[in-house]
Amino acid sequence: MNINKNYLNLEDSYLFSTIAKKVAEFTKNNPDKQLIKLGIGDVTLPLAPVVVEAIKKAADEMGVQATFKGYGPEQGYAFLREAIQKYYGRKNVHLASDEIFISDGAKSDLGNILDIFDIDNNVLVPDPVYPVYVDTNTMAGRKIIYADANEKNGFLPLPDENIKCDIIYICSPNNPTGAVYTKDGLRKWVDYALKNDSIILFDAAYECFIKSNELPNSIYEIEGAEKCAIEFCSFSKTAGFTGTRCGYTVVPKALIKQNCSLNKFWLRRQTTKFNGVPYIVQRAAEAIFSVEGQKQILENIQYYSENAKIIADTMDSKGIWYTGGKHSPYIWLKCPNNMKSWEFFDYLLNKIALVGTPGSGFGKNGEGYFRLTSFGNREKTIEAMERFSNLI
Repeated sequence: MNINKNYLNLEDSYLFSTIAKKVAEFTKNNPDKQLIKLGIGDVTLPLAPVVVEAIKKAADEMGVQATFKGYGPEQGYAFLREAIQKYYGRKNVHLASDEIFISDGAKSDLGNILDIFDIDNNVLVPDPVYPVYVDTNTMAGRKIIYADANEKNGFLPLPDENIKCDIIYICSPNNPTGAVYTKDGLRKWVDYALKNDSIILFDAAYECFIKSNELPNSIYEIEGAEKCAIEFCSFSKTAGFTGTRCGYTVVPKALIKQNCSLNKFWLRRQTTKFNGVPYIVQRAAEAIFSVEGQKQILENIQYYSENAKIIADTMDSKGIWYTGGKHSPYIWLKCPNNMKSWEFFDYLLNKIALVGTPGSGFGKNGEGYFRLTSFGNREKTIEAMERFSNLI
């Protein structure tokens, strides 16, 4: 018996465990100080009322013989896939319902999609990067190439024609940097992928925070993307489903590689390894797309967006360079006075009891940067920025 020794190549996840340890020690030594956490990527507002009502109704259905549901279709119930199809249609992106696959979240599918690709493919990820992209490919033993995201390019790297990449990860709006690709930027990546026979794995988990029609919510707004891109999205940030768990993946039928349909490959993978998302959860997700559901979740998104504006305005007032904040729930700021990421973390924690996320935890290009999140409470966000302004 042999184990997968690629797991030995994984770096220990020191980032959030180290943060937790430092915060616990600070709290123990300073019980009288009120800690404010703007480092977590989790939401804080409750589920929208229309979603809760849908959950209750679906739960009641499960208790009645005539409406009880057992195993559902692995790719998702038609009612939810069709609701998502119409949502894309309103953005002038036209999908077939069987190009949409319901999942328990984008994180799962971003890792699971690799099942349909050979391990000999190399992978391009940006640096700094959402760790899941790196770790899932390290587990499989793939070669990873890093795209240089930095302050000069606004943390939005573009293709290097001298590098051949098979699988390309793009997240826009980006986690952790909050940077958003323009249509022209995504066009360059689509052109590169078509030219090099590459696949783009497009993480659109934060698309709901985009407020401008000039910025793409979906990679399929770019002509030709249906031939080279798979898109992942989630209801976690859109509607607070971080604990409810539901998302979806789009695999176009036009996506053909080596005379094989990746849509059929993914369907086969899901029907073999996945039993689908619970009926109750899918009914909850469907409610998001109702008229009232769209109204209610927009209120939550606007709440977080206003928090982001409060943070961004503070950075502006202090002359601190940053990305994000306008079309993203994250603010990625340059540490003042040339501080290192962990140095700035300790400084904020010990001086004003404020917790953020050191940028170095997302890759070497994150050193000297820091991530703050807008997913906190409004009053605490305001207080945090008052403390910040008085300190910096």
